[in-house]
Amino acid sequence: MNRPAVTLLLAAIAVSAGALAAHAQDSLYDTRYATTPDAEVQHFLGPKSGGIRYDPRMIRAAQIAMSRAYPHPTWRCWHYVKDALVDARVIDSRPTSPWAKQAGDELCRRYGFRKLAVRNPMKAPIGAVLVYGGADAGHVEIRTATGFVSDFVSATPYPRPFLGAYVKPS
Repeated sequence: MNRPAVTLLLAAIAVSAGALAAHAQDSLYDTRYATTPDAEVQHFLGPKSGGIRYDPRMIRAAQIAMSRAYPHPTWRCWHYVKDALVDARVIDSRPTSPWAKQAGDELCRRYGFRKLAVRNPMKAPIGAVLVYGGADAGHVEIRTATGFVSDFVSATPYPRPFLGAYVKPS
C-alpha cells in the first residue's frame, strides 16, 4: 500500500475511532467503551476483527505507527514504537531502555505487559509488540493485519532471533 493510500485509510479510521478516544483516557481497557470496529477499521485490522472488541487506544497506536512508518528502515525502530505507544496512551510515559532488544523486559516490568507463549512472529496477535535480539541493538515492531510496522512497514517478520511477543492485558 502506498503512502497516500495509507493516509486516506488512516483518516477513515480516525473518524471511526475519534468518538471513542475521548472515553479511553481513564483506563488501559474499559469494556464499557470497547467496541467492535466498523467496516473501514475492520479492513485495516483484518477480516476476523469484526468479532473482537477493541480498546480505541490500540486502534490509535496502529494508526500512529502506520502513519509515521517509511517504506525502508531508518534504524530507529524502538524510537518509533515508543512514540506510538505513548501517543496512543497505551503507556503513560516514554520507555527509557536504549536498545530494542530490551523492550520486552521494560514493557513487562514498568508497564504491565505480558509475554505471550508465541514462538513465531506470524502467529502473534494484531497489536502485539514483537522483540528481536541480535549482536547489536536488536529490533522491535508492532504486528498488524498485513504484516509488521515500526519505523518502516514490512509484510514479513524481521530476520533476527525472535525474543517474544508482548501484549498489554485488558
